[in-house]
Parts: sequence; C-alpha cells; structure tokens
Amino acid sequence: MSQIKVIHNVDGIEGLCIIEPKVHSDERGYFMETYNANDMKEAGLDINFVQDNQSASVKGVLRGLHFQKQFPQTKLVRVIKGEVFDVAVDLRAGSPTYGKYHSELLSAENKKQYLIPKGFAHGFLVLSDEAEFCYKCDDFYHANDEGGIIWNDKDLNIKWPIEDEKELIISTKDQMLGRFKDLR
Repeated sequence: MSQIKVIHNVDGIEGLCIIEPKVHSDERGYFMETYNANDMKEAGLDINFVQDNQSASVKGVLRGLHFQKQFPQTKLVRVIKGEVFDVAVDLRAGSPTYGKYHSELLSAENKKQYLIPKGFAHGFLVLSDEAEFCYKCDDFYHANDEGGIIWNDKDLNIKWPIEDEKELIISTKDQMLGRFKDLR
C-alpha cells in the first residue's frame, strides 16, 4: 500500500506535484517514509535522484529564483524545521503554462513535499524564525550552469507574503539576477 498521496499537475501546470506522505502518529511521536522509489514509480514518478541538499536559513531569507541552464534538475523539496513559502516558475519553452508560477506553504508541521520538474525556476522565502530545507535532485549541481530570475520580477508578479521588503535577507548574487523577459 502506497505511503504517499500525489496531487499531479498543480494549478494545471504539467509535471508539478504536491506529495503528501502518510504519517503514522501515536503517543511516542510519528513515523513517515520521506521517499520510496516504488511508491513514486507507482504514482507515475520514475525519477532517479542522485544528490541530496540541505540548507538552514533565518526568517526573511529569500533564496532564488534559481535554475540550471544546460543541466536542468527535477527537485523534490521539503521543510524539516519551520515554514517556507515555496515558488516554482515554468520556464519550459513551448509549455502552455510558460511563465506561470505556483506557490506552496511547506512546513515541518504539514510535511508536504513539492516535486518541481526540470525546466522550472525555484525559490523560497522563510516565514518562521528558522527553517531547514531539504531537497533531492535528479542531476548534479553544476556551478557554471546557474541561471536565475530576480525574485520581484514584474512580469511574473509573484505574490510573496512580504510585509516589509526592507526586512528581506537576499544574497548579493540573488539581488543581481536578471529579468524573466530577458530569458527568451
């Protein structure tokens, strides 16, 4: 019996999925499978992950929007501590949802996972005091292949849950990212 529920094509964006693991709770705490290749394959998601990454960030950190140009990655992301506002933007040429984004609240509490296919830009904003973010990738990271779009791109018009932009913590590199319209 599968230990996951998969919501395919979120917001009508082909390939974008929310995965909800079955959580077994009792007075001791909980147990869940965070990844099972057989369950994924049964759900139509036959992906060979080759790298796991983890980051820790404080409230107000905004990372992204990042992508790999020639070596695109499928990512399976989740939060193991805290809460983040997670965003994926469709950059697949010829896609009927090109330029469309979907956002999802991911937290240690809701235990949701977000499957972001190849050809998407990805970023997140930390909403809790601290957050630990984990993700699997189906290709290795290539430092010379990085691409990105500025988080507040007017053409994408992402509705980030931001009260005061002055409180954001954004790396110098991410502040220098280009515009969506310049990707074409």
